[in-house]
Amino acid sequence: MKKPFQVKTPSPVRPAAPPELAFAQSPLGARLRTVLSDPLATPGNRATADFLLRNPVRATAWGIEELAANAHTSTATLSRFARTLGMSGFSALRAEMAEVLQGVLQPVEKLRGVVAREDGTLSVVSESLALTLGNARTTAEGLDPERLAELARRLAKASTVYIMGFGLSSHLAAMLALDLQPFCPQLVNVVEFGGTEVAAGRLMNIGKTDVLIAISFPRYADDAIRLTQYARDRGAYTLAITDSMASPLAAVADEGLFANSTHPVLSSSSVSALLVIEALVTSLMISNGDHVQQAARLTEAISAYMFSPEKGRKR
Repeated sequence: MKKPFQVKTPSPVRPAAPPELAFAQSPLGARLRTVLSDPLATPGNRATADFLLRNPVRATAWGIEELAANAHTSTATLSRFARTLGMSGFSALRAEMAEVLQGVLQPVEKLRGVVAREDGTLSVVSESLALTLGNARTTAEGLDPERLAELARRLAKASTVYIMGFGLSSHLAAMLALDLQPFCPQLVNVVEFGGTEVAAGRLMNIGKTDVLIAISFPRYADDAIRLTQYARDRGAYTLAITDSMASPLAAVADEGLFANSTHPVLSSSSVSALLVIEALVTSLMISNGDHVQQAARLTEAISAYMFSPEKGRKR
């Protein structure tokens, strides 16, 4: 799987990657991902590795008791996990995580400080709004326009673009399909209706000249993971739109676009996913001058169904 996207600017100073991505790309993050993908690792160790990859900032701020409570594990499990990584204990693990994150913690702390000054006892609603804004900001910083352009070219050349999302992700898939449809020679919304059996049937003929965009956020759909692996096994290029490198969908796809989706109440937030979808669609629309004509033809075709002041005055 290729490296996650890093934003590029003309300046030699590059913007910081989102904390979760920066941590996951570090040597320590790579060791945690190895544990996560190791079939011989204990369930407790895999769950701990998954939690640390998703919550590196919080994990460095919590003590071992608080971390154990939030990770739904025990302090003994955390201590053993640290020793399996070759460290003396949990304190050493937390110190190494803090060292890795030192360069990316400042934006998070600044946002937390601004929100705290406005309301010392944050309500759940205000916390969710602040967190969603932070998700969108860090997601945008993690998108590389050059890589998006490469993906746009791949989509334009594909014989068929398949888009797949189950459950709540099906709405995201439908929006992506609607926006991409005018600019792809052939497009299939895999889970438009009919459930898993119909979705599998639609993917039956996927092949080497095709692209599958699979979308899944917590709680992950097992069908999305299995069908993405099926498409990749048949030689199709697979792109995951998901929340983290720790996502099981990221592990089976060729490449990933990551949208921070943390939310204090919902299983996941969709705001950053929409940001990623719009960025991908924008890249495709501007990748070819012919797309301007296609957009004009689309506008002409639907203009009869759109409201205009002139129509309003005739009524």
